[in-house]
Amino acid sequence: MTRLANDLAALPSMNAAQLRDRWEQMGEGKAPRVPPSVMRPLLGHRLQERRHGGLPALVMRELMRVAQQGTDSVSPPPRTKLTPGTRLIREWNGRTISVDVLEEGFAYDNRTWRSLSEIARHITGAHWSGPRFFGLNRNG
Repeated sequence: MTRLANDLAALPSMNAAQLRDRWEQMGEGKAPRVPPSVMRPLLGHRLQERRHGGLPALVMRELMRVAQQGTDSVSPPPRTKLTPGTRLIREWNGRTISVDVLEEGFAYDNRTWRSLSEIARHITGAHWSGPRFFGLNRNG
């Protein structure tokens, strides 16, 4: 076994004090005050990083840039713009559902609806995100 393999194999049996000592022996400064269940993967990662190298500088800079911006600067994916005249088609329980996009709302089942979610709820009997039901979201 290599030294890295031996070091990694020893981590599960180490208690909190041993983990902190090992961290400080590596020259990482004062060990963070975290539970052993968190310290073990941190230490394992650092050991592997020492052996194989860390992230490239470009990746580290990008991670730091994103971290400094905070979560407020991350914008949601753009919404799909539906234009009047578009027809949405969805197969549901053996039925073909066809919805027309209007200037104000949506046409389905000879009625005008305010939202796709209302239509999805009417069809399924359950709460659905209308855009997701009709496949307009990336995750749906």
